[in-house]
Amino acid sequence: MNLPNKLTMLRIILVPFYIFFLLMPSIPHHYLVALIIFCAASYTDHLDGKIARKHNLITDFGKFADPLADKIMITAALACFVQLGLSDAVTLTIIISREFMVTAMRLVASSKGKVVAANIWGKAKTVSQIIAVILVLLLQYLAELDRMGVLSFNDSAATGNAFLLAGNIALWISALLTVISGVIYIVQNFEFIKNAK
Repeated sequence: MNLPNKLTMLRIILVPFYIFFLLMPSIPHHYLVALIIFCAASYTDHLDGKIARKHNLITDFGKFADPLADKIMITAALACFVQLGLSDAVTLTIIISREFMVTAMRLVASSKGKVVAANIWGKAKTVSQIIAVILVLLLQYLAELDRMGVLSFNDSAATGNAFLLAGNIALWISALLTVISGVIYIVQNFEFIKNAK
């Protein structure tokens, strides 16, 4: 297994650690630890592709595992947010539905010897999701510091609600980009749906 594929596997391996710390409010600074782990996992996404392209280490395993690792990472983050009341289930459902749809289309195309390549909208979608997750974690960590007395906001309840709203706006923007990229994938690759048997 080459280095880019090892980095992809590391991204998947980091997910349970992210989930553990995020869902353990009894651990001090748990949002910060979850944030650091998520940022490290996100960086491996950038790094594995860069190394694979630079050193011509692109493999069939990497083509399959890299987008799968992204989906696992984002889905885990959003599922935890729903459990913690930081996001609604609609956002998660929109994002998961798009991923299933595009994955199914890629499988159909692959069975016909065609490749459905990633486009700029798909990349924008992934970046927006990562930024939204990081923003939610960062804002919740600031709210946690307020509860711990490390920071002091004038109106903690209002600030907490504002942080929650800001995080949800970021998640909804990423959901919108997710829908747009999904529609573009369908339009650009409609032949595979139309000719599916």
